[in-house]
This record gives sequence, structure tokens and C-alpha cells, in this order.
Amino acid sequence: MVILSRKRSLYSTRRLVEAIKHRGHRPLVLDTLRCSMILARGKPRMMYRGVEIRGVDVVIPRIGASITAYGLAVVTHFDMMGVPVVNAAQSISRSRDKLRCLQYLSRAGLDIPRTVMAHDRSNVRKLVEEVGGLPVIIKLIRGTQGVGVMIAHTQPEVQTIVDTFWDLGQEIVLQEFVAESKGKDVRALVVGDRVVGAMRRQAKKEGEFRSNIHRGGEGQPIQLPPSYIEAAVTAASIIGLGIAGVDMLEGHEGPRLMEINSSPGFEGLEAATRQDIAGEMIDYALEFAESKRADKRTHRRVS
Repeated sequence: MVILSRKRSLYSTRRLVEAIKHRGHRPLVLDTLRCSMILARGKPRMMYRGVEIRGVDVVIPRIGASITAYGLAVVTHFDMMGVPVVNAAQSISRSRDKLRCLQYLSRAGLDIPRTVMAHDRSNVRKLVEEVGGLPVIIKLIRGTQGVGVMIAHTQPEVQTIVDTFWDLGQEIVLQEFVAESKGKDVRALVVGDRVVGAMRRQAKKEGEFRSNIHRGGEGQPIQLPPSYIEAAVTAASIIGLGIAGVDMLEGHEGPRLMEINSSPGFEGLEAATRQDIAGEMIDYALEFAESKRADKRTHRRVS
């Protein structure tokens, strides 16, 4: 079983390795950037530090945002080799782009905060009105762990932030500030068609609206209502992810989908829930790989 990860020492990677060994399988952690893709007519191959990679049962991608492009190419290459990959490249790509992800969720009828994306500097005031007025959330399209997420309380603040990002060539979205969330959100960890763990994340610092654990937020385990479970599982399915961290705000009328993470960290979730999240992921990966092998056997018999 291959885990694509830049660092073997990361908590999530270490826990996945432990879970694989516990189930009697052999883990192989590959630094994504050290994978070399070899293309030839009908025979794609993968090399790692000069050694050809063969006999892989399944791949679990843990691809950081900074290497998304190369990581997606590696994931695609394994897929071309006929190796089952838990989260496909196309699905990872959808989740990484905040606007694109929300477009898919909105089209499916899921509730999301009002969101706009534009490049018209002369029309920023109107854009703020479209998302419900001030204050407004401003996000980088491809930010992670709360980086590149800001709140603006005045129109001049909005204009300054927007102009700065655009001058730097960054794509952004303006988003409705959901006041009732009060610096907290819900992270649901979806594996297959189940939520295997959930926690409410609360911003710890006074005045901080970002609840990410990496930003100092605290997590408390929660039992999700059926509507939240359904929203999380549906969202992951729409994006095409077998393993996903789904972030939701608690709105007056129910869950409001924020974003989906294709390589969710789960240190905070395991600590909060005392659940074996890594084990759930590996069990799913093994079942996924077996289903793909069964599909191949069926296809060969039919053909």
C-alpha cells in the first residue's frame, strides 16, 4: 500500500503506516516529488529514486497544496498504470479550488454561504452587497489551513485587500459572513459513505474568526444530526472523494457547506474523539482496492 506524502514524520502519515502494519500489509511511503513518471506507448511506469515501483495494491494520496500540480500528475500516472487510487486526481483538483468546489455543491442544491468571484475593481461595493453586506470574508481560491482567509469590516478594508491580492495575481472569492457561526465550524471526516468522526472547532483567540486547528482552534467531539451527516456524505460524493474532511457552518436553518479537504489531517479529530480514524481510512482503502480488482475480473469475463 502506497502513501504519497512529503514527510513520513507527519502525524497522519505515521498513523496510516501503523494502521497498515496492524492489518498485516506492507506500507510504502513515497515522497511525491521524488516520483518519476515514465511514459511510453501503452506502458506507463513509475520510478522512485531510480527504482521501478511495481506490485502496488492501492494508493492513498496525501498531497499538500504547494505541490498540487505535480502531485496530481503522479496520482494520474498511478491510475494509468491500473493501480486503484482512493481519491482520483480530478476529485482532488475540484476540492482544491474553493470556487469550483462550491459551484459543484451549489448546483447539487446544497446550502453554501453566498459567494462571488470577480476581477472588476470598479464593482467591489456591489459584490459586497451580493454576499449580504459587511462584514465580508475574503479568501484565496487555493488557501489551506486558514491561510489567506480574512475578514473586512469596512468598504475601504475590502477594497484594499481585494486590490492587494489582485495586484499580486491572486484569485479570490468574497463570501457571506455567517454571524451565527461565531468563530466556530464543524469538521466531519467522511470515509466512503459514512462519517467516521466529527468535531466542532472553536477559535480560541479573542476576535479570531478562523476555527482551524492549525490556527490555534480547539476541537470538541460531537454527534452530528442526520442532516449534517447527509450533507457531509453528499458533498464528498459530489466532488468524488472517498476520503474527505468536510467543513460546515452551523446556520439557523441547518448545515452550510464551506469547503472540502481531500487530504484531511486527523490528529485533532483522533485526539478529540479517541477514535481510530487512520484504521477506518485503511479499511476503506483495502475495500476500495478489492472492489476495483473485482470489477477488472468481471470485465475480463464479459469481454
